[in-house]
Amino acid sequence: MPGALAGIRVLEFSQIVAGPLVGVLLSDMGAEVVKVEPPEGEARRNSAAVVPNEGKYFQSLNRGKRSLTIDLARPEGADLIRRIIPTFDVMVINYRHGVASKLGIDYATLRALNPRLIYASITGFGETGPMATRAGSDIVAQAYSGLMANEAKVDEFGAPQQISASTFIDRSSGTVAAMGICAALLHRERTGEGQSLHVSLLHSALELMSHQVMREPVHDVTVRDPLLSELRDTRASGARYDAIAAIRKAQGPRFASHRLYYGGYHTKQGAIVLGALTPQNRNAIRAILGMHDPTDDPGFNAADGDNRAKLEGWRREIQEKLLAAPAAEWVERLLAAGVPASVVNFPEEMSDDPQVTAAGMMAELEHDLTGPQRVVGPVVRMSGTPTEARRPSPPLAGHTREVLREGGIPDGEIDALLAAGVITSRE
Repeated sequence: MPGALAGIRVLEFSQIVAGPLVGVLLSDMGAEVVKVEPPEGEARRNSAAVVPNEGKYFQSLNRGKRSLTIDLARPEGADLIRRIIPTFDVMVINYRHGVASKLGIDYATLRALNPRLIYASITGFGETGPMATRAGSDIVAQAYSGLMANEAKVDEFGAPQQISASTFIDRSSGTVAAMGICAALLHRERTGEGQSLHVSLLHSALELMSHQVMREPVHDVTVRDPLLSELRDTRASGARYDAIAAIRKAQGPRFASHRLYYGGYHTKQGAIVLGALTPQNRNAIRAILGMHDPTDDPGFNAADGDNRAKLEGWRREIQEKLLAAPAAEWVERLLAAGVPASVVNFPEEMSDDPQVTAAGMMAELEHDLTGPQRVVGPVVRMSGTPTEARRPSPPLAGHTREVLREGGIPDGEIDALLAAGVITSRE
């Protein structure tokens, strides 16, 4: 069976994570995705690469695509895009806001050539406002949005530290953009109308903390306003970041009476995470560990200073008890009692994990240059229009000639463009 987006053609101008991920997700659903790269290739091709131009970071974010290399700084290069765009349904771009207009591949220009075009752009800070043209990246979005301070992680020097190496602001932005494209395609199916859509890293980051960013008068006057006043005063005094972040972090117990049973611990062998969110789960853990804390009592106030000290004592008690056996044994007992829990694995172990394998979460591919590979397969499974990891990431310039032919560019002109260095081809 073909995928749900079979027959949909996507032209992708992407770099780093957010834009490339959009193409992967659409390809998994059956779309034909063409990645436009500069003649030297996207810079991330060589990020931690063992084989030149074929780093795992790049391959994982660009599987399912074909590669078209064009020098967009040359007028002939940008003109090629305008000539082939009528053969595409979707365009994805995550260049800095304003760059597309300078190149003549902005929505207004391309819509005149293809009124049915779905044009999806991803920027750092949005399309309007004083920071619209500002460059953005995941770590910068973490800092600006407050997500970094929300986690209050610091390095060995007390300086702010990124909260995750998995660039999940980028990835959430790419996922939302793919969702928007699917909705826009449905709208086009109903009306025949194309449209533009926009996602920003800043907006995605705010959504990840929506309950903390939102304003609500009763909560704000009780919690937010006093905290913000203290944070601002401390920052104005010239205090270091770690001292400022500690103030916010100290508010944690006010909202986390049950973090004793929702977090990580050492064991005799390996580490464990407890994921109890209900009183029933917490009582099951108490029964297994022989704990008798009153943190579920209605009158227990975790923000009280005396109770904070007690919480620390109970946490030490739990830690001592868990050191009596390996993580795997504890998890077995907890799961038997219906409690969410897990050992802490490393990502490099997961391709061979029994659950991952049994659930078919990995896919087998054959790369033209690096050979057989196992990749993380489509996140969404569909019964009627199956998703599939359809091809490995493309070799640089591996499909330039065939894509341009599909766009109506004659062979003689393609040869002339190759000779002039406007395009490159591996074919």
